[in-house]
Amino acid sequence: MSEPPSIERGRNVVVVGTQWGDEGKGKVVDWLTNHAQAVVRFQGGHNAGHTLVIKGVKTALQLVPSGVMRDGVACLIGNGVVVDPAHLLAEIARLEDIGLDVRSRLMVSESCPLILPLHVALDAAREALRERSGSGKIGTTGKGIGPAYEDKVARRALRMQDLKHPQRFEAKLRELLALHNEALGGYLHARPLELQPMLDAGLRAAEQLVPLLGDVGSRIAQLHRNGHNVLFEGAQGTLLDIDHGTYPYVTSSNCVAGNAAAGSGVGPQLLHHVLGITKAYTTRVGSGPFPTELPIDAQGTVGHHLSTVGQERGVVTGRARRCGWLDAAALRRAVLINGVSGLCVTKLDVLDGLPEVQVCVGYNYRGQRLDILPLDADEIAACEPIYEALPGWREPTAGLTRWEQLPANARAYLDRMRELIDAPIDLVSTGADREHTIVLRHPFLA
Repeated sequence: MSEPPSIERGRNVVVVGTQWGDEGKGKVVDWLTNHAQAVVRFQGGHNAGHTLVIKGVKTALQLVPSGVMRDGVACLIGNGVVVDPAHLLAEIARLEDIGLDVRSRLMVSESCPLILPLHVALDAAREALRERSGSGKIGTTGKGIGPAYEDKVARRALRMQDLKHPQRFEAKLRELLALHNEALGGYLHARPLELQPMLDAGLRAAEQLVPLLGDVGSRIAQLHRNGHNVLFEGAQGTLLDIDHGTYPYVTSSNCVAGNAAAGSGVGPQLLHHVLGITKAYTTRVGSGPFPTELPIDAQGTVGHHLSTVGQERGVVTGRARRCGWLDAAALRRAVLINGVSGLCVTKLDVLDGLPEVQVCVGYNYRGQRLDILPLDADEIAACEPIYEALPGWREPTAGLTRWEQLPANARAYLDRMRELIDAPIDLVSTGADREHTIVLRHPFLA
């Protein structure tokens, strides 16, 4: 049966990182919200590190959806996100201090698991134990995100909805703390935590957070029925996905496009376009295999150029990012997993001035040619990249807004990228400001 003609339907776009995170998703989401009425975070925690530069002013967001920088855009935090109440309130306050209206536009799913101080303590103690034992740190952000997801999967997590019921909150917290204090005080050789400070902080936070709770899935469905566009904002990157990344050097959630539906409470039929964000080169923060990695310490090297010109430091951790050439074989894996409709290439201007640029087109793995990133981290570590060299360009690309303005060699580099990855390029970002964008195909209008 056809739908009544009075009912319109919006177009929804999913933005995902196609590398190891830090691809510049925040700027792209902010730019796209000019055509969206709502932005949804669907996984991760306060480790997104999305940096926005608007008229020269830099703002870093970790949990609040990037749509907050646009007046009138609804900001939704879906059930797939783990929420630290203290951090959320601090981030809201920081945004309000610069004059933004946050609370009237923010809705948080009642089903979001809570990150509590006990999760932060577990995170730090486990990393310290790994370091002492010589097994090697995973390189977590230390924010308790992984332990919170563990409690979710074990069906013992406290959730946002528990904040509405003080007695239930206290009973569940008491039981959870007793369990984790056994690990902290025993196997992990760390200090156990006290109940009362944690309980008091949770109940204080509840006074401000309970009014923000709601049914995010129903809100998205209503927006869609009314013809509004919704943007789904992913955090981290595909190669950090808990199932599809370089396990165990991964994040604790599914950061691929398919989780936009499960992590926000809607069906996959509402995901119309998947925009994959990729740098014009590759970076990674933390431990784990990285086939195209270049040394960044020696001045005059390509790695040092990428690190310094690209200002490659983690927004959340402040750690220096590892840098290397573009890895097309890894991107093929990301395109496959996410069903990428089109790419947005960021930080093209960082390659300006290099006499030559290289692209990894595949790997030599123990005498065998591989054209796509393996699924096993040990196998990835044993891969030797096979490079294809292309001529660089001297002319600056920073701030350009039209394809025709790009140097011929820069256009050739992008053309070769889409040939190797077998995905079209929708957008090219030529700088941090929202205006520094070349549009080849608009995701909301495609």
